[in-house]
Amino acid sequence: MTVAARKVAVVGIGYVGLPVAMAFARHGQVVAFDTDAARVAELRGGVDRNRDVDVGGLAAGDILFCDDDAALGGADFYIVAAPTPIDSTHRPDLKPLLDATGRVGQRLKAGDIVVFESTVYPGTTREVCMPLLEEASGLTCGVDFSVGYSPERLAPGEGGKTFSRIVKIVAAQDEATLDIVAAMYESVVVAGVHRAPSIEVAEAAKIAENVQRDINIALMNELALIFGRMGIDTRDVLAAAGTKWNFHAYVPGLVGGHCIGVDPYYLTWKAAALDYDSPFVLAGRRINDGMGAHIAGQVARYLMRRGRAAQGAVVTVLGLAFKENIADLRNTRVVDVVRELESYGLAVQVSDRHVRAEEAQRLYGIVPLAEEALVPADAVVLAVAHDEYVAAGWPAIVARLRDGRGGVFDVKGVLERATRPEGVDLWRL
Repeated sequence: MTVAARKVAVVGIGYVGLPVAMAFARHGQVVAFDTDAARVAELRGGVDRNRDVDVGGLAAGDILFCDDDAALGGADFYIVAAPTPIDSTHRPDLKPLLDATGRVGQRLKAGDIVVFESTVYPGTTREVCMPLLEEASGLTCGVDFSVGYSPERLAPGEGGKTFSRIVKIVAAQDEATLDIVAAMYESVVVAGVHRAPSIEVAEAAKIAENVQRDINIALMNELALIFGRMGIDTRDVLAAAGTKWNFHAYVPGLVGGHCIGVDPYYLTWKAAALDYDSPFVLAGRRINDGMGAHIAGQVARYLMRRGRAAQGAVVTVLGLAFKENIADLRNTRVVDVVRELESYGLAVQVSDRHVRAEEAQRLYGIVPLAEEALVPADAVVLAVAHDEYVAAGWPAIVARLRDGRGGVFDVKGVLERATRPEGVDLWRL
C-alpha cells in the first residue's frame, strides 16, 4: 500500500496531536479523535483553546474531528498522541496512554500500523503497548499488524519551529514497517527524518533530549544560588563565560512544562526498577523543583526588610504559563512561586493574558486578573517573559508598583538594568 493510500487517524488531539493531524490532513482526510467532547466541538468550530496553532489551518485540511472511537475503524495508520504525565509522587501516569492504546486495539485489523508519539520510558512501547494492542484486538503484533514509534518534537512559542520543520525521529519493530513509517512522516516533515535502529533507542532519545536540558538548567540554577549569596549577578557571569567558544548557552529559571519537568522522572522510575537510583538526574530535578520557593523567599525577605510584609503587602506576578508566548499551563512552576508567597501571608495577584482563566482555576485554583484589574503592588515578579511584557519594559512594570516604587523580581533577566527607574529595587535570578 502506498503512502497516499494510507488512512490516518490521530488519537489524542491536544498540543501534540493537533499539529500532527493538521499536517497529514493536507494530503487526505484524517480522523482526529479525542475523549474530550468539548474540545472536539470547539475544533469543529475552528477554535483551538490552546491557542497553539493557526486556526485558519484547521479549515485548510480535511480533518474529521470526533469523540466517538467508532470512526477509528476506517483507518489503517494510527498515530497515538496521548499525554503521559506524572502523578503526585513523580511516578509515570500511563492511564491516558493505556486508554488510547486500548481504543486503537479494538479497531485494529490486518495490515494496520500503530505509531506512538507519546513520551515514555524506554521499553514502554514493546513491553506495555504492544501486548495491550494484541489483547484488545485478538491479533498478533508483527504478524497481523505492526508498531512504530516517533517521539513528539514541538517548540510552542518559538517561531519557525513547527511540526513540519523539526527533524523527526522514527523507529519501528521491523525494517518493512520502518520504511512505511519513515515515508509517511517524510511526506509531511520538510526537515526530514532520522531512522533510529530500534524503538527503544527512539524512546530513550526523547528522554535524553530533555534530561540534558534539565541538568544543564539545574547547573545554572545552582550557580545562581551560589552567586546570589556572593552578590554577583549570574547573567553577567554567563555573558562573560559565554565568550569562550565551547561554553554552552543555558540560563537559570523555572523549569516546568510537559517535557523538561516531567520526562526525567520517567527515566528515573525505570532506572529504579533496574536497581539504579539516578543520583545526578534526581539532583537536577530537586534543584529545579525548588526554584519557585527560592524566588518567593527572595520576595518575602525583601518586603520584610522594608517593613511591608506584615502590613498587607501585595505582590503581582506577571505570567503564569510555563514559558513565554504560549497558553500552556501544564506543570507550570510559576504556581510554586504563588503558593510560597501565599504561605508567607502575602496577598498575591496573578495576570497573564495568554492563558485561559477557567483552566488556571480548574488546574490550580488561581484566577488570573486582567491587567486593568490589578491593584498597585509592593513588589512585581516578572515570572514569564511574554513578548508584550518585554516590549512594554520598565514603564509598564513601574505602573504596577505602589507609587511607582518597590521591588521588581526579574526571573528571566529581560529588563534593562541601565534604565532602572529611581525608587525601584531590581533582583535577577
